[in-house]
Amino acid sequence: MSVTSTKGKEGGIGETVRVVFHALIIALVIRTFLFQPFNIPSGSMKATLLVGDYLFVSKYSYGYSHFSLPLSPPLFSGRIMGSQPERGDVVVFRLPKDTSTDYIKRVIGLPGDRVQMVEGVLNINGVPVKRERAEDFIETEEGSRAVRVKRWRETLPNGVNYYSLDLVDNGFADNTQVYTVPAGEYFMMGDNRDNSTDSRFSQVGTVPFENIIGRAQLVFFSVYEGERAWEFWRWPMSVRWSRLFTIVR
Repeated sequence: MSVTSTKGKEGGIGETVRVVFHALIIALVIRTFLFQPFNIPSGSMKATLLVGDYLFVSKYSYGYSHFSLPLSPPLFSGRIMGSQPERGDVVVFRLPKDTSTDYIKRVIGLPGDRVQMVEGVLNINGVPVKRERAEDFIETEEGSRAVRVKRWRETLPNGVNYYSLDLVDNGFADNTQVYTVPAGEYFMMGDNRDNSTDSRFSQVGTVPFENIIGRAQLVFFSVYEGERAWEFWRWPMSVRWSRLFTIVR
């Protein structure tokens, strides 16, 4: 009887190990080829994405580079099954000058485009992007009192529209040189135009296609700025319930 019990225990342990191993393999496959979770640590994409948002990024949207793999081993160059990003996509990419760092921005300029900011207005190939005044964004999380921020609805040449924020008039990057996007690279900008380090600045520059990890698809969880997602006992008050399962546009 004791022998049967021991075998049962051994079988149970072995089965548990197999289940855990299979679960890890499935999770690795999903993370590598389908979806990878990211969280938003800064306000550069407000009000599209907020600090404390957790989102799924589709790895298959643009094909796969070595940055798609865990730890990013340089096993190959270029992309496999590559599909070009579209203007207006919100993408996660590896910073060209520090490939250990992930950034998230919106694709504004395609290869060969000329991009410039003129008095706060985005210009693509010499044509101002359509911009309409929208209702102010009310900032309530960074300070003790509500702050109104100017918000614009921009429409890109391909018809994609989204909201951008304008924190200050005549901001540091409201007037720029003309940036010509090299072949095989993309010009990225944050929606929070006066609080975004993006392709307008040398720290980022244009982003090679190879550095793009995937497209932001879905906010699956969100906590207020300053809260910790793992503190589940605070969820009734710390979670932004209205943002759960919202599509990123």
